[in-house]
Amino acid sequence: MTAALLPLIAAGPLLVAALLVLVRPPIVRRVLLLATSAAALTAGILLIRTTRDGSILSHNVGAWPNGIAIPFVADTLSALMITTTALLTLVCSAYAAATAEDEARYFAPLVLVLSAGVYGALLTGDLFNLFVFIEVMLLPSYGLLAMAGALTRLRAGRLYVTVNLLTSTIFLAGVALVYGVTGTVNLGELAGAAKDSPLVAAAVGTVLVALSVKAAVVPVHGWLTRTYPSASPAVTALFSGLHTKVAIYAIYRLYALLFDGDATYLWIGVAVVSATMLIGVLGAVGEDTTRSILVFHMISQIGYILLGAALFTTLGLTAGIFYLIHHMIVKASLFLSTGAIEHTYGSNRLDRLGDIARREPLLALVFMGAALSLAGLPPFSGFVAKLTLVTAAVDDGQWIAVAVAVAVSLITLMSMLKIWGGAFWGPPPEEPPEKHGDSPVTIATGVRVRPVVLAPALVLTATTLGLGLGAQVLLELSAQAAAGLLDTTGYVQAVIGR
Repeated sequence: MTAALLPLIAAGPLLVAALLVLVRPPIVRRVLLLATSAAALTAGILLIRTTRDGSILSHNVGAWPNGIAIPFVADTLSALMITTTALLTLVCSAYAAATAEDEARYFAPLVLVLSAGVYGALLTGDLFNLFVFIEVMLLPSYGLLAMAGALTRLRAGRLYVTVNLLTSTIFLAGVALVYGVTGTVNLGELAGAAKDSPLVAAAVGTVLVALSVKAAVVPVHGWLTRTYPSASPAVTALFSGLHTKVAIYAIYRLYALLFDGDATYLWIGVAVVSATMLIGVLGAVGEDTTRSILVFHMISQIGYILLGAALFTTLGLTAGIFYLIHHMIVKASLFLSTGAIEHTYGSNRLDRLGDIARREPLLALVFMGAALSLAGLPPFSGFVAKLTLVTAAVDDGQWIAVAVAVAVSLITLMSMLKIWGGAFWGPPPEEPPEKHGDSPVTIATGVRVRPVVLAPALVLTATTLGLGLGAQVLLELSAQAAAGLLDTTGYVQAVIGR
């Protein structure tokens, strides 16, 4: 993989999206969507091979001078993120193809524009262009969220647009403040600026607040629980792996670069992420649909991921990055497996489901594998992620965070058992669904989840099992990514070109 190809990772999906707007046959759009996502996945794997020894690729678009050029930079962290997001885009697109959701006229172009924004945000070395790529990511999301025109989706889309427009305004104001104080938005030139100047710290803090909203960190998390459950299963799974995770990546990157890991503010992070873990999982306890429970768990798990950044130690960052990759895969698997139930049986309400484990043993196995991984049980990747993270918190003396993390894991397991008991193990419903927008399909009709609909979730559950059994590989890559955050010299030199 050469540095000159970095811009193509973001530009390629944009070009294909423009082409697909003109293409009418759904099968052509489907093939090009899957092929483009597969190409991005291949590029991500090649980036991992190139950067796993600590190498950093950098390319300035247009070969303009530093400060004017648009820098694209790839290290181990961004390579891991690109690979994982490309995998999720490919798998979620395959699920959409299996359920015929991708036959909507603009589904494929919107997904490709979304993925282009994600790849650009993960590769940019410029604060303003980070804002631009996040906006590129968000614009098609409005359409994907409201697709199909159901009233609940339109309401969710309105809230989603309102919150993100306000947050983007705060983000842009923060970028303007940073530029006004420092005279640059180049991340290499900004290295350590917030650590040395309270004024710069306040400006960067504005950006971090906006990113915290986009990441759905408590107490600015409410928009997530009111929008994601209203999207289709494929879109919810896609959003769960991309949207909040790009914001989390940016928080890791900006705090490492601009604050140089300054311990002065880390106590704030520990307090906030502990509250996020606890409030998120408690919110799941009172929900009665599979998707709303999983969405609340998203918030809780975001707290776990950001605990690594709040510790900002070698082991803490390693654990946080490992947890980030693990969670993206596991959460998407859970959304897709429960989405397969919803697509086939017409409901995601626990009181409208039951007896699925007997009728669908493979589906039950796929869901339970991902659920156990989410709860942190061996031999899945969640066990390694939580054990490493708790060990890092113990080493740093953060005993309250340790207690919260362990308690939340137990409640998470209880919530997963709630879904298991209601949808998989409980008795079938006696009455067909009549309310809540459920379709007339019931357990009694004799339908089964088609293998092609279950396959995407199966792939991701198998992946989390593989990451658990072969955890050393991802741990080593995560450790290399953490080393790049602790010592940003190589990244800074790559961005500024000296």
